[in-house]
Amino acid sequence: MSTLNLEQARSIIAGAEEKAKSIGCPQNIAVVDAGGNLIAHARMDGARIGATDIAINKAWTARAFDMETAELSRYSQPGGPFYVIHASNHGRVIIFAGGVPIRQNGEIVGAIGVSGGSEEQDTVCAQAGAEAFTERITEVGNDRKEIGSVSQTTR
Repeated sequence: MSTLNLEQARSIIAGAEEKAKSIGCPQNIAVVDAGGNLIAHARMDGARIGATDIAINKAWTARAFDMETAELSRYSQPGGPFYVIHASNHGRVIIFAGGVPIRQNGEIVGAIGVSGGSEEQDTVCAQAGAEAFTERITEVGNDRKEIGSVSQTTR
């Protein structure tokens, strides 16, 4: 199973933090690995202290259920298939927006959780962090292709 590492988690946080700064919303940003274990957390200056655990648990929830927490929220409404899911796992499950799984080659390798703003603000920041990872993987992949093609032509 592939998983995120600390360097990747830092770049994911940087992507989310950049977005949070651009919208003027200080955030708590957490990244977990494929096993749901916390790799890194950042609380931006001015971010709510009470949102720290929420960000961490949003990341954990996105990985534990392999879906965005906003989607889990829709399923957990009265009459839904996951109604009262938030009471499971010792209350760790978060059912509002801001948790996003992170994928590499179609496989979930971790997740990001963001908390401190509205659901919309948390979501756009979490998505920006996930996109920063995807862009970095694409850049690394392109570099490898270029290196590979150079070495093939010199042989």
